[in-house]
Amino acid sequence: MSKIIDGKEYAQILNTNLKNSIEQLKAKRKPKLIIIQIGNNLASNKYIKNKLKACQKVGIIGELKKFDENISEKNLKKEIEKINKDLLVDGLIVQLPLPSHIDEKEITNFISPLKDVDGFNALTLGNIMLNNSKIYPATPLGILKLLEWKNIDLSGKNVVIIGRSNIVGKPLTNMLINKSATVTTCNTKTKKIEEVCKKADILISAAGAANLVTKKFVNKNMIVIDVGANFLNGKYSGDVKFDEVSKIVKYITPVPGGVGPMTIACLLQNTFILYKEKENIS
Repeated sequence: MSKIIDGKEYAQILNTNLKNSIEQLKAKRKPKLIIIQIGNNLASNKYIKNKLKACQKVGIIGELKKFDENISEKNLKKEIEKINKDLLVDGLIVQLPLPSHIDEKEITNFISPLKDVDGFNALTLGNIMLNNSKIYPATPLGILKLLEWKNIDLSGKNVVIIGRSNIVGKPLTNMLINKSATVTTCNTKTKKIEEVCKKADILISAAGAANLVTKKFVNKNMIVIDVGANFLNGKYSGDVKFDEVSKIVKYITPVPGGVGPMTIACLLQNTFILYKEKENIS
């Protein structure tokens, strides 16, 4: 069995440190994060519950604002604008996915960059590309922190990412390039994808396809990061065929308990960073 990179363990360390940092400030007010949810997506319910629970543990005020799935884009923007202007709110998340009648890009860009804890605003993403951002999307940031935790130097490493989403693939590609890694980003049109992946030092799968990555994709010196969050036969699973791949590779993240807890930990870190910026705390 290869070495497991335990995201749950490291997320707990980060959350404990954050809790201590918030307590030491002894500030007049605590950091505050608002989550907007549209409709009643079951997966979203689970993610939101975990985020709010984590907020409570570290001393961040977490609040859920839930709206009917038929809310118009115009009315949703009005609600976001109220929060953008609220001086007592430090972070805002609009939980994705949104109903089909609402434009995701339009909404993510409507969130003030000063409260954009998800790091999805176009201005934030532009600054990430230029390596000039204080905030980074939580999942890519969590991945980098896990690799850092295991003392894995990214400079000169051959990294292959499966997936090119605006949430993981694209920002992560830029963040890795800024760490001097050599990055190949694959997608559904990539030819001979197994061969491309097999040459990697680090393989990151964010495709959202259960059991996509098999032993044909990996080598014995590889580090595998599984970002997949899929439901297969009623069971939560990643993109990687864990039982098969874990016997071969050097390091691997499990699902659950790998990247997921790190994503939440990094969201809380982002909230604290934006809080300190607003309060002029160094």
